[in-house]
Amino acid sequence: MKRIALYVNSSREHALETARRVEAAARARGIAVTLCEGTDVALGFSAPVCDFEGAELLVTVGGDGTLLRGTRLVHELEIPIFGINTGRLGFLTEVEADNEGFSALERVFDGNVEYEERIALHAHVEGAPTIHFALNEVVVRRVTQARLAPFGLTLDGELIAHLPSDGVIVATPTGSTAYFLSAGGPIIQPGVDALGVAGLMPHTLFARPLIVSGEATIEITCDGELTRANLETDGFVAGDLRAGDRVTIRRAEKRVRFARIRRGAFFTRLEEKLQWGVPIKSM
Repeated sequence: MKRIALYVNSSREHALETARRVEAAARARGIAVTLCEGTDVALGFSAPVCDFEGAELLVTVGGDGTLLRGTRLVHELEIPIFGINTGRLGFLTEVEADNEGFSALERVFDGNVEYEERIALHAHVEGAPTIHFALNEVVVRRVTQARLAPFGLTLDGELIAHLPSDGVIVATPTGSTAYFLSAGGPIIQPGVDALGVAGLMPHTLFARPLIVSGEATIEITCDGELTRANLETDGFVAGDLRAGDRVTIRRAEKRVRFARIRRGAFFTRLEEKLQWGVPIKSM
């Protein structure tokens, strides 16, 4: 490995200290380090606009939110991501910011690494020029002040529901352990080519989450009675929606690549981070 890019949550001192240690470990192996745009210059070395030229890896230092922002930077370039957790949960990150985590990072620098690909999403509002990216989920949600109104849900051209709810979420397998899980959706194993769809706080007795093909085209329509809604991607507000707006969601053509020190550890991570299979009395 000759060059890496570094993306840091510069609002946290622990993340900055960890990033300095990442930079030192890389340079000790003769690996050049590029500091990505938006990362704080308090690291002690220059922060040019990150064009990722020649970068073989993006190392994110922060929590899951930092990693999600990092995926937006390198998704189209297909540069793999290695996350170091200095946040709270760190479900998506690969290692903690401790000695064991840095030993793993050094092995990655030395080429002892495997790669895993994950499905991502593209969302497009009809008539708008922008295509929005999401690794976890796309959400169409009414704002707090708006009255309850149905959202139209279409799957591959077939209208399947008018759902009176606070909104609709479409999640990837990666996102099935995030907001989709909180919305009552099932966990989807990362390698499954599928998407999850669920209503948010549906005002009906018969709404259930759906698992659909990863090749499906999903359309969410804002009802004519809806005064205002938001389009959200991975927890970030991507735009405002009005009555009659239609959001089309599809699987992104390119997948997000993760650098892994071990594969097949998904359920181990579920147990460690989300208490999967742990009796309630022992928590």
